[in-house]
Amino acid sequence: MHEIGVVRAMVKTVTDYAAANQIDEISEIVADCGELSLVIPEYVEELYPPVVKGTPLENTKLIVNIVPGMAECEDCDEIFNVIECKIHVPEERKPGSVET
Repeated sequence: MHEIGVVRAMVKTVTDYAAANQIDEISEIVADCGELSLVIPEYVEELYPPVVKGTPLENTKLIVNIVPGMAECEDCDEIFNVIECKIHVPEERKPGSVET
């Protein structure tokens, strides 16, 4: 579970930034997690409370946004979601295909 390292690094980055910029209060942290990143958002959300316990971020809210894994087809320049389309451009969008 490498997510704990990701959460710890995120907390360190935020606390260091807050200290360097004289920020006394943080209400929420918004993190983007890409579908293709191999980071499981649910684990990040689960691990956040124990990691921030006893730190200045203990009462902050964590918001995790899922960023779609998008790609561009080299043949037709179509932008598509890799997860939804199982790495291939949907058949009906391929050049030369016939829509039914």
